[in-house]
Amino acid sequence: MHCSARGLTTGLPGLDDAIKGVLAGDNIVWQVDAIEDYQAFVTHFCRAALDGGRKLVYFRFASHPPLVTEPGAEVHTLHPSEGFENCIAHIHGVIEKAGRGAHYVFDCLSDLAAAWYSDRMLANFFLLTCPYLYDLETVTYFAIFRNNHSLRATEPIANTTQLLLEAYRHKGDLYVRPIKVLYRYSPTMNMLHAWKGEAFTPVTASFLIADILSNIEWSGLQSDARPGFWQQAFIDAREVLNAVGEGRRPPEDERRTFDHLLRMVFSRDEEGIVNLASKYLTVEDILDVRRRMIGSGLIGGKTVGMLLARAILRASDPRFDELLEGHDSFYIGSDVFYTFLVTNGVWWVRQKQRNPETFMEGAEQARQRILTGAFQPYTVRQLEEMLDYFGQSPFIVRSSSLLEDNYGNSFAGKYDSVFCANQGPRQRRMEDLLGAIRAIYASTMSEKALSYRARRGMLDRDEQMALLVMRVSGSMQGRYFFPPVAGVGFSFNPYVWNEEIDPKAGVVRLVFGLGTRAVDRSDDDYTRIVALNAPERRPEHGFDEVRQYAQCRVDYLDLEANRLVSGHFVDLAPHCVNLPMGLFVSIDRSSPEARLQARTKPGSAMVVTFDKLLSDTPFVHDVRDILRLLEEAYRYPVDIEFSVNFPDDKTYRINLLQCRPLQAQGGEAVHVPKVEVDPSQRLIQARGAIIGQSRVVDVDWFVYVVPSLYGALPERDRYEVARAIGNANRALKAEGAQQVMLLGPGRWGTSSPALGVPVSFSDINAVSILCEIVTMREDLIPDVSLGTHFLNELVEMEMLYLALFPKEGGNYLDEAFFEGAPSRLLELTPDAGKWIDTVRVIRAADVAPPGGRLSLVADAIEQRVLCYRNTGAMSSPSVTPL
Repeated sequence: MHCSARGLTTGLPGLDDAIKGVLAGDNIVWQVDAIEDYQAFVTHFCRAALDGGRKLVYFRFASHPPLVTEPGAEVHTLHPSEGFENCIAHIHGVIEKAGRGAHYVFDCLSDLAAAWYSDRMLANFFLLTCPYLYDLETVTYFAIFRNNHSLRATEPIANTTQLLLEAYRHKGDLYVRPIKVLYRYSPTMNMLHAWKGEAFTPVTASFLIADILSNIEWSGLQSDARPGFWQQAFIDAREVLNAVGEGRRPPEDERRTFDHLLRMVFSRDEEGIVNLASKYLTVEDILDVRRRMIGSGLIGGKTVGMLLARAILRASDPRFDELLEGHDSFYIGSDVFYTFLVTNGVWWVRQKQRNPETFMEGAEQARQRILTGAFQPYTVRQLEEMLDYFGQSPFIVRSSSLLEDNYGNSFAGKYDSVFCANQGPRQRRMEDLLGAIRAIYASTMSEKALSYRARRGMLDRDEQMALLVMRVSGSMQGRYFFPPVAGVGFSFNPYVWNEEIDPKAGVVRLVFGLGTRAVDRSDDDYTRIVALNAPERRPEHGFDEVRQYAQCRVDYLDLEANRLVSGHFVDLAPHCVNLPMGLFVSIDRSSPEARLQARTKPGSAMVVTFDKLLSDTPFVHDVRDILRLLEEAYRYPVDIEFSVNFPDDKTYRINLLQCRPLQAQGGEAVHVPKVEVDPSQRLIQARGAIIGQSRVVDVDWFVYVVPSLYGALPERDRYEVARAIGNANRALKAEGAQQVMLLGPGRWGTSSPALGVPVSFSDINAVSILCEIVTMREDLIPDVSLGTHFLNELVEMEMLYLALFPKEGGNYLDEAFFEGAPSRLLELTPDAGKWIDTVRVIRAADVAPPGGRLSLVADAIEQRVLCYRNTGAMSSPSVTPL
């Protein structure tokens, strides 16, 4: 408790007497009916503060006239529309700089609830700001309009503030009634006080008290039913919609209502997605979202993308009403996330994350606090209603943050999504749901998420986490639940392995089972890649290769085990009696042994190819249409996730799960020259498996992992090599290296060191050209990772990816050059001496020909890369036109 402080006053001695003085740290909240009533008290408070030599700070943000005009006051203008986090950071920065003992006046806080469309966010603001001011022994005036807010705002404010005073105006006179005065008491303190001159006199006559209070609008005993800003906005919207439909109001009112709701629920970004949503959505669409929404706030990028894509397709062609699978998703608003952080004491750690110097401080402790955090009771009640709606159907809780899946930022794989098989007693299913939400909230504090934001300069951006809760698409096959087809699709194909393939026709990546294997890189498996203008064209040659590189494992929900499982296709296939398996699999009859196996063990002879799906159904046409229509609407290439279910053997329904702008550069073909060099000048030549934008560059540095030495290392040493590469990467980044080429055996970013180098993306984020040398195993070819989170990292950073097949025609690697060139590893990372032979860090300037360079020409359309010694003096190589 703070001690009574001399000289602290409201500026009204009679009011000081009524509340038994002002104490250091007091936050004084006024409930008023009009801003003029608040102004009357503010004026006296400000004059007294300045006369007493106090520092007076005024926070200006509301639409009402300025409250503080006295010379000597420090005025700070806030912009609540720029986001909650930015507003809080600004205010707290000012408070920290002002130090102890300052006096503060805030505009009427009700305007903050209006700006953030949420009573709960107003409460969060107060919960974060009031204790901070109290600790610094300040005296602060706040106000809220009476009867404008639900208990979600008024209750936390009343519980947190030191003084809550109500001001009433009756017949021209002002009255004050203290509702809460912490640490002070008198027999008349909580009575009405009449302000006459300098005196505040208790009103004791019952007729006068009744006359005053009966003429004041009272919230009533059922104050919890008061809708507040959020709910009232939707009540008003429904009334406007009905009135416009009946001709009682003009159509312009409906448009204004739509614009208001759109910024409440979908996005507050005036460009991009808002423009698109304005074209395809209606007020009724937003009201439908509200009916299935838990909490308040925005629904986030992933949800917006899914809803927009469905609206675009239905507006484009009525046939999509039948082709698209319906959805009955729920949406957990972004305000629930902020409230969870505030009430579980995590907010101050989050504030450190706005600073590039401190963004990882306390993150792990914050994660642990989130994983054990509690939800507000009213949120739990809504979640229980949602759980009862799903019954025991599986669902998935998906991240849908504000910045996720927007133009330029996919956040692919940075935040968790959690499957809930939703089996067992209700209490257990509820615990699983709450655990899933906590896990996703905790993933916002992960190193990969925070590093991604830091790398893209977004630490100071509002990044609230909304959630999308979707019914899992699929059907039961015995104890297993999954869709027979799932995948990702790009409207622009950055991987062209044959001259017949049109990049603008798009590409899909298909899997049998849940789509997790299509979007997450699976080190132990492959997928089916389909160029949509030439679906019969495959990168493989012959059925032996097709079988060798076909999908072998399936992700599905095991309902008896109540969890997500990855199992072998041959074990799952016998249970799929209700599926038209002939559309998804081919039977291996390529040899007498295979034909015998097909007769005796049919399941083991099945190879996942999707050949009949592609050739005997309109699937390719439908998906190509979907991608084309979405790209036309977005005016930008798009990336979708989908699943396909089959009501019977002849018909299917496509479930569109996600749509976002495709982050890949190279939507427009770049013409590059064809370079002719003497074979002796070649360093690297690759043909096929090239992703990224075509380019002609001079390489500054090479980081080369010697395949033969790396392949002989035990697993623990391979992790050490990955760390050494990460350290070298950071050193090169600090030196400002521009064009760094990284070459190594197997798969970069693998989780299995047996298949490649287990670096994280932060270990290679200075790299501009990434090469996978296919030498780890004879049967290992690169999975080009189309649609995977790893690929999204590459293309967002505008990296060029290529696979090098040393034993195949058109491929070449000058191993002697890379193993014999001088290495600067120890100069960059002095502690890496153990790996001086395994990891070679070569500066191009040390080995380039006199007056020349080491140049690289990459043609993504032709799928050719050449790196060579360039003896020319000009910055562009000597070329022969294509």
